[in-house]
Amino acid sequence: MSHTLGIRQVQKQKTRQALLDAALGLLEEQSLSSLGLREVTRAVGVAPTAFYRHFRSTADLGVALVEEALGSLHPMIRQTVAPADSDQRIERAVQLIAHHVDAYPAHVRFLARERHGGVQPVREAIREQLARFAEEVKAELAKDPESRGWREDDLLMLAHLYVDQMLVTSSLFLEAQEAPAEERERVTQLATRQMRLISVGRRHWLG
Repeated sequence: MSHTLGIRQVQKQKTRQALLDAALGLLEEQSLSSLGLREVTRAVGVAPTAFYRHFRSTADLGVALVEEALGSLHPMIRQTVAPADSDQRIERAVQLIAHHVDAYPAHVRFLARERHGGVQPVREAIREQLARFAEEVKAELAKDPESRGWREDDLLMLAHLYVDQMLVTSSLFLEAQEAPAEERERVTQLATRQMRLISVGRRHWLG
């Protein structure tokens, strides 16, 4: 009996993942607010009623996509801003972002579109994930000698600047994904200079 339940659970998880993958593919060409659950179930080859065994609505599916896209990135973000000198930290951040965009372009496109899209639960889910990132970045930045004497709110503001810049950098790499190598190198240099500008401002911040 337990073996049968295990098989059913695996199949249920496979169907759920298939729905997420199908939705992500369909969202390459449209926004979540225009996506119909019948489109998704048709792409997977299941009945529309099967959708509700996994998600309450397309908005609920969108929130699951946000978790899939961002939930696993928290260790990477902490690694990116782990204690190091400024140039090493920036170089590490730009490289990790470029690799992530190359590996998961559809997720990055989805987030870029839906961050300010028309589905409120998805906007809120993205905002909550980014707030978590900022808190994690703040915790790492607080370990730097440069942060000695900084107020908590200023340190969080700095963390948000870095997180926002990481999003900008991911968009730049996404746009240059099919571009020649020299264009990607230009993006790398631009992203590096932009992060360095934040670091220079940090050193001269008087609060």
